[in-house]
Amino acid sequence: MRGYLNKTNIRMLVIFGLVLLPIINLCYHNKLSLGSISSIPLFLLLVLMLAGSAIEIPVTKIRTKKPEHLNRDALLLDEMYGVSVLQEVAHEKRRIFDTIITLNLGGFIIPLLMVLYLSLTQPDTTAFEIMLIIVLFVSLFAEMVSGVGIVVPDYFGLVSIPFALILSPHNAAAVIFVSSTGGILIGIIAALLTFNKERKGSAYINLGGAGSFKAIYVTALIASLISYFM
Repeated sequence: MRGYLNKTNIRMLVIFGLVLLPIINLCYHNKLSLGSISSIPLFLLLVLMLAGSAIEIPVTKIRTKKPEHLNRDALLLDEMYGVSVLQEVAHEKRRIFDTIITLNLGGFIIPLLMVLYLSLTQPDTTAFEIMLIIVLFVSLFAEMVSGVGIVVPDYFGLVSIPFALILSPHNAAAVIFVSSTGGILIGIIAALLTFNKERKGSAYINLGGAGSFKAIYVTALIASLISYFM
């Protein structure tokens, strides 16, 4: 994440790494799946998502305002979100950021490919209906935090669980993953396009990275584990 690891990021990687340990055993015994994604490929994708969370791919630039409070709050934002705000503010002396928009490999590109694959190989209209609900939730509650980027609450992917269990119990795991992950990705893109660039800004906005990776990865883990009970 921005090529920068602090205690917050290391703690996140350790926690998710520990969660993967029991998943290794479940996948080895073919107990987990996401629709047409079977156990071993699923485990490899979960590992790749976690490893890829540190890789950002730049796609474009925009100009955003550098708020005055960033100099005061930079250290706190560093600790809360695990991004190098303090270094970025010190490096950029102007009142305007040449903001770099990046796609996170583990939090955007890989999950997007998984969503597209599941949508093509095992289409389920229920997933797309629930996805609209998630997009609405993200649009309402996602926030552009100056110095950090688009921030989504970590639990947002769980909103789809009751809908999926009621409307598509036979395919709940895949529906949860497709609807929540697709909804979060679409939602953060919508938030990027609509936030006020004259009031808020950041040196980087990492789609699927800082501010949203946890929500997407928690969704992938929960959806995978729910498949054990289906």
